[in-house]
Amino acid sequence: MLVRGGRLIDPSQGIDALRDVRITAGVVVEIGQDLQRYEGEDIFDATGACVAPGFIDMHVHLREPGFPEKETIATGTIAAARGGFTAVACMPNTNPALDSSDVLHDLRERAARDAVVRVVPVAAITLGRNGETPADFGALTQAGAVAFSDDGNTVMNAKVLRDAALAARGVPGAFISHAEDEDLKADAVMNEGVVSRALGVAGSPAVAEDVIVARDLLIAADTQKNWHVAHLSTRGALEALAYGRERGARATAEVTPHHLLLTDETVRERGADGKVNPPLRTEDDARALRDAVRDGRIEVFATDHAPHTAAEKSGDLRSAAVGFTGLEIAVGAYARALPDLPLARFVELLSTNPARVLGIEGGTLAVGSRGDLTVFAERTWRADPSQFASKGKATPFAGWEFPRRAIATIVAGNLVATS
Repeated sequence: MLVRGGRLIDPSQGIDALRDVRITAGVVVEIGQDLQRYEGEDIFDATGACVAPGFIDMHVHLREPGFPEKETIATGTIAAARGGFTAVACMPNTNPALDSSDVLHDLRERAARDAVVRVVPVAAITLGRNGETPADFGALTQAGAVAFSDDGNTVMNAKVLRDAALAARGVPGAFISHAEDEDLKADAVMNEGVVSRALGVAGSPAVAEDVIVARDLLIAADTQKNWHVAHLSTRGALEALAYGRERGARATAEVTPHHLLLTDETVRERGADGKVNPPLRTEDDARALRDAVRDGRIEVFATDHAPHTAAEKSGDLRSAAVGFTGLEIAVGAYARALPDLPLARFVELLSTNPARVLGIEGGTLAVGSRGDLTVFAERTWRADPSQFASKGKATPFAGWEFPRRAIATIVAGNLVATS
């Protein structure tokens, strides 16, 4: 394939210029200007668009094994491709949890059969994600795990977490924190504040996140295990992140589209469609997150794509499922949240940095690298959940207008999605 006429943005090589990219046998073999087409070579005309190393979402719930009514590897990766993602890291809150070599081997076989983009697994920190017994990190790494998390649950026992971090120092995969103190959170369904009190529902205070980020990064500094904070949502957690780094923690952090753009007022307006963990916070928190993206304190954009059935997301706020779909709106939502963000920084957050944090191929279009490309353009569009490929149709962004979208997704030189 020859991708021709686009503005190539590759921060890994310091390129921001009109360039053509040639892919042969799934590998980038040439970058240049006005490259001539070889006989039999497919052409993708990227004139007027940007070409980037394939976007990577390092926080996705594909729901397999165990919950095919919510999502499957097939539907989830089609949604990823439509959203411009060439690779996704899938979280371990499946049934069974991704806590053994056998389960990981089964997942990889399913992905090899059904996925249209690359799928890399994030394995559990503790067996069954129950917070009690550390998993076998060496065996999980050999089975393909690229990171470790009990996402959806917090490892509440600090000794268990520290022992796990010490045991995992010999493997490269980072620990990923789901930062919510379960005791402080209790039965909360949204952020604690003016809106939760007006709605008469239990709220989770920001400090429930802040204290776990602080604790986990102190453990990270103590054990020298590389660490990543998932779906950071509060100003206080940003301060804890800075403190942990000052103490020697090798820590990175991600932010979601919804925590950049939405507040707890969304729950008042959209009900269960705005229910998510950690909850949507205040405008002050969202502003702090946007500032942290701009100045580099947050290194990664990630969706926390968490699809559910329509029945699970309907009804009373207290009983509705937590989370919503995100893969197909992400590129547009990030652009709307941060319209002043330089495009090179945009690509770093979606491609270069996720590849580096996960330690996987990608994040570059240097000659010899994987032929995974995302082509995106400044095109206004409106989110219509009825058109989503994901089985999960719930989103607080239904009907929103976005200024940017992925228009082509190329995996190993194969065009897997266009819009």
